[in-house]
Amino acid sequence: MKVCVVGSGGREHALALALGRTADVVVAPGNPGIPGVTNQGHRLSCSAAPAHQIEADLFVIGPEAPLVEGLADLLRAKGDAVFGPGSDGARLEGSKAYMKEVLTVAGIPTAAYGTFSSVDDAIGFLHRLPGPWVVKTDGLASGKGVLVTDSIQHAEADVRAKLSGEAFGAAGRVVVVEEGLVGTECSVHVLCDGRRIVPLAAARDYKRLSDGDTGPNTGGMGAVSAVGFVDDDVIGRIVDECVEPLVGELRRRGIDYRGVLYAGLMITADGPRVLEYNVRFGDPETQVIMPRTGGDLASLLLDAASGRLVYSVADAGAADGSEAAVCVVLASRGYPGAVRKGDEIAGLDEAREVPGVTLDFAGVEMHGDTMVTAGGRVLGVTAVGPTLEEARGRAYSACGCVGWEGMHYRRDIAAETAKSSQSSGSGS
Repeated sequence: MKVCVVGSGGREHALALALGRTADVVVAPGNPGIPGVTNQGHRLSCSAAPAHQIEADLFVIGPEAPLVEGLADLLRAKGDAVFGPGSDGARLEGSKAYMKEVLTVAGIPTAAYGTFSSVDDAIGFLHRLPGPWVVKTDGLASGKGVLVTDSIQHAEADVRAKLSGEAFGAAGRVVVVEEGLVGTECSVHVLCDGRRIVPLAAARDYKRLSDGDTGPNTGGMGAVSAVGFVDDDVIGRIVDECVEPLVGELRRRGIDYRGVLYAGLMITADGPRVLEYNVRFGDPETQVIMPRTGGDLASLLLDAASGRLVYSVADAGAADGSEAAVCVVLASRGYPGAVRKGDEIAGLDEAREVPGVTLDFAGVEMHGDTMVTAGGRVLGVTAVGPTLEEARGRAYSACGCVGWEGMHYRRDIAAETAKSSQSSGSGS
């Protein structure tokens, strides 16, 4: 089988590696860190050609923007098998106001909210909420359009910046204002063929730039997935209360959703509450979910794209028995703002030698034979292990091998999860 993965980041690299267990994979456009041959002998390559000019048995669309713009519709019109929703289903992520309306109609538990284009109305609603406060852009903002704050003054300033167009242009001229929820944040990715679903391992990402969840929001500075992090009972409740009703509501609206549903959740004292739904695999959550997803992923995603998904324990079981995976994102100086580019990256070979470590490349390019930085999130260091503590130790050991001028990363990815597992004695 030949699979085309659309995108160029760490998420697409992680997908290519997992799909490459059983298929040849071309990533469009990809990046210079992706090409190679998998341990199973399958070829990973990149192509500058647009996806609709590539011949493949299956297309897997990584980022949200091409989904919202209708790439899946274009490919399906050619008769291609596509894992990724059409533009009608992608509207769940393209408009947060629309997503919240769908959740409300479907009876899915979520935070109290209001949708506003008027500064005065939005600020009036803020003052009727107890706090903390959440302000979101309605449109796409590359994962950076959400403010969570305990300061009403910061919330008011963010509303003004977004609605004026100063912060995110047209994407922010409508905002969703929500109550802040308290609990444990996680995400669950669910494969969907329009009717049936298969949940994958739960994960948690770390959006804030700096240790202790401080600093500005980013596209994601790391992630963790571990056995026991969110147990089977909780995942079952998430599926029953938050996913199945959504799939049913989409069908009632005439939307044949074939792709992944990414549920961002807060596990509160009253049960799971949906923070957001995305219509693609998360980045960097994919980097920790894929190593813990076994079976023939290419065939599984083809089954979803073809409307014949059948759940099997092997499909969602750990690929190599690993109990945990941790990803730490290495970023360029200036990220998430204007970044410095062109710095030579040292220590990649040494990092690869750490047991259980994989490097998922994103913002890189080649200058001759030298790999240099070319973006904000440069690469993810992902490690698996029999315990969370071991996976985390391997990841940070490999991070210590890599370097370039201005490189920075968080030192506390999965720290609280590891502490929790140690205190409970679960080791996972």
